[in-house]
Amino acid sequence: MRTLFAVLSFAAASAAQVTFHAEAGKSLVAADAKVERIVEGRAFTEGTLWLPKTGQLLFTDIPKNQWLVWTAKDGCKEWKASEGANGNTLDLDGHVLSCQHTAHNLVRHEADGKATVLVSEHGGKPLNSPNDVAVRNDGSIWFTDPGYGLGKRMAEQPGRFAYRFDPATKATTVVQQDFDQPNGLCFAPDHQRLYIADSGKKQRVGAFPVQADGTLGAATFWLEGGADGIRCDAQGNLYTTANDGVRIYSPTGEKLATIALPEQPSNCAFGGEAFSTLFVSARTSIYMVPLKVAGAAIPPARAAAPAKDAKATGDTK
Repeated sequence: MRTLFAVLSFAAASAAQVTFHAEAGKSLVAADAKVERIVEGRAFTEGTLWLPKTGQLLFTDIPKNQWLVWTAKDGCKEWKASEGANGNTLDLDGHVLSCQHTAHNLVRHEADGKATVLVSEHGGKPLNSPNDVAVRNDGSIWFTDPGYGLGKRMAEQPGRFAYRFDPATKATTVVQQDFDQPNGLCFAPDHQRLYIADSGKKQRVGAFPVQADGTLGAATFWLEGGADGIRCDAQGNLYTTANDGVRIYSPTGEKLATIALPEQPSNCAFGGEAFSTLFVSARTSIYMVPLKVAGAAIPPARAAAPAKDAKATGDTK
């Protein structure tokens, strides 16, 4: 495979290296789209997340144990100290949820700035190192738990799994076990499908139907090639951060385009005023690329409550 990387100067906005693999890709990103480096000099950036209430981009620097925020006006500033924070998302009420490697937990950031630990163990044993997190429109919280952040700790879980956490019951359930290193995950816009990346030896991304009981069915397809963070746009196309850039796939798994960057990307998020700017964390930097399509909503709109059965309630009106 020919390399998609090019030596570019990013002191100012420069043309992205976009390769189209299918005609449909041209409706998502311009061939001459500009890529701009907006943050540089970090240790290892991850966990990009747009905060719509404040118009900020939140991200993490894992080795530096920091959450940071960026705006075009004020640049990059520290938000707060972390314990190896990695992936971030928003719950249905707009609270930031974060995975922490070193603390082996999933936390919710409260309005007063404090962090509430939601999950730190399963089956009475500490989690490995929660990596990335996504929220379904029913309020359930789904996260991955690979071994990347274990450090010198011995793993106490029997494997590296994907989990579902129910905030109402506080129950944590294993939803997928067939992974070497489960990593990024995201829901399709209708929340009937969950994508999960396996960035270990298997190097693939699976598309899993969400069952009525909150479990996952067998993968409907696997995308070959590894990925770290992943996101969907509003049309259901999947954006994966891979070793050759940001790969874009259709909802059926067709490869549409690849956007190359000067550094290997680690995660991505939609944001900006129209929610159509792709922010990409890539090792020491954060980049942004304008797209022609908006991202799937984060947080999603809350799912409507199931309709009551008139016969069961005795209501015949």
